[in-house]
Amino acid sequence: MLVVRKIKEIITLVAEEKLKGKKIGFVPTMGALHPGHISLIEISRKQTDFTICSIFVNPTQFNNASDLTHYPRTPEKDIELLKSASCDLLYMPDVNDVYPEKDVREFDFGYLDTILEAAHRPGHFNGVAQVVSILLKNIQPDLAFFGSKDYQQVMIVKSLVKQLNLNTEIVACPILREADGLAMSSRNMRLTGEERKIAAQIPKWMQEAVLIIKNEGVDAAKRFVLQKVDQVPEMKLDYYEVCEAETLMPLKHLSPGKNAVSLIAVFVGKIRLIDNWMIN
Repeated sequence: MLVVRKIKEIITLVAEEKLKGKKIGFVPTMGALHPGHISLIEISRKQTDFTICSIFVNPTQFNNASDLTHYPRTPEKDIELLKSASCDLLYMPDVNDVYPEKDVREFDFGYLDTILEAAHRPGHFNGVAQVVSILLKNIQPDLAFFGSKDYQQVMIVKSLVKQLNLNTEIVACPILREADGLAMSSRNMRLTGEERKIAAQIPKWMQEAVLIIKNEGVDAAKRFVLQKVDQVPEMKLDYYEVCEAETLMPLKHLSPGKNAVSLIAVFVGKIRLIDNWMIN
């Protein structure tokens, strides 16, 4: 596996691989890799001929300075995991390589930029769009792979690609979960042992809430989730919503023939975790 730190090197290497007729796959990450990330590498290797991973903790998508400072960084371990997964190329830049100048671009994602994560983390998706647009424009992959745990982010990135007319297909990949059901996340490693046990309740409550939605409606499910979270002193609910899967428009009732998704953000101690559950 090649490791490069300059975008100019990436551009040259990708051009060489494309001249050989290879299909390029790309997995952007912020590091602190876990099996969920590695599953994206594996999917890319099956669907493309040459897989690139990036590791870059993007400062413009953090609206909390403390969160940026404490975001887990495990570069040596990450490199070994990627080598074991047979990743072809790793791009590990510093901030100046990605942002030689301050990025002042503002993107418009309409309704998607007013709800859920966007409402609770102002500016977050604009920062995501800044870094993803830079990476995609320079690397020019045929396919880019994103985890579905960040459900709204995948929709934002698809909108970004359409707006900028980029020739990359965005592939949403399944959520990987721990044995107890907790969605894999780099933030999980910041939980204490007790907090980790508490966090495992999140997917269980979401599954129970699906049955409540089907039998009693969305409002009843919201009351159920809020009640469960409120019973645990270490937890605080940021939001729990049930939305149309294709648009993220909020739902009061399930519509026949349409998929829905429930989405949650909850603090466990100081760590904010997100998850989602499809409702067919």
